[in-house]
Amino acid sequence: MVEDKFKVDVAKVVKNNYKKKKKKLKKPILTPGVKIFLIVLLLPISITVYSLVVFAWGGISNLPFIQNFSQSEVEKIQSEFDLQIPEEYIPIYISAANTYSVPWTLLAAHHRVETRFSTMKSLVSPVGAEGHMQFMPCTFVGWSHPTCSNLGEGDIPESEKTNPQTIKKYGGYGVDANGDGVADPFDIEDAIYSAANYLSRAGASEGELKKAIFNYNHSDKYVEDILFYYHQYEEVSDDLVQTVFYSK
Repeated sequence: MVEDKFKVDVAKVVKNNYKKKKKKLKKPILTPGVKIFLIVLLLPISITVYSLVVFAWGGISNLPFIQNFSQSEVEKIQSEFDLQIPEEYIPIYISAANTYSVPWTLLAAHHRVETRFSTMKSLVSPVGAEGHMQFMPCTFVGWSHPTCSNLGEGDIPESEKTNPQTIKKYGGYGVDANGDGVADPFDIEDAIYSAANYLSRAGASEGELKKAIFNYNHSDKYVEDILFYYHQYEEVSDDLVQTVFYSK
């Protein structure tokens, strides 16, 4: 009897708990149909608001005080330039310039004119100049290479094009700047050091900038363009060096 009564009591407790839980369950505030309606209604509104915000920011971001707030110090210094010198290249220019006794701003000017700071779609020109600083293969490896003639494209095997020993043998200007055993015109450090090497030996280290620039590319217009950017960069050189090396 006691056992039966215990079973009955347990059953009542379970039943009562079930009823209490059932009472606590409430109907959803929004039915599925209403939810779908709201999604359909709010989606175009959200898209419209987003578009307005993007459009408004496009106008606001052009305001001078907004641009000054978002620009880095290096960008502010170059705010009047048509194409700014990428900050990450400045230490490479300076290091190469110190090694070969040429102005770092001259290297930056060549980089600007040759490949727009390496932003061109292809780093190989129609006549065969290669890499960040646009070296003809025979200039990079050396004109005494048996395949070199005419404009200097040559028929140099790929294994020889970047071999420092081959370059030394044939008197080229290619430099293995980062010490990885390869002198590669498509490596930014190697390319800039190689350009510094060439310009230095062409007279830039003695102050003969025009002569060196003309040797790099036999064009009076080229010399004019390089000197334009060189003088532009010279005007802010000290500020850029101070910002890049001492203001962080």
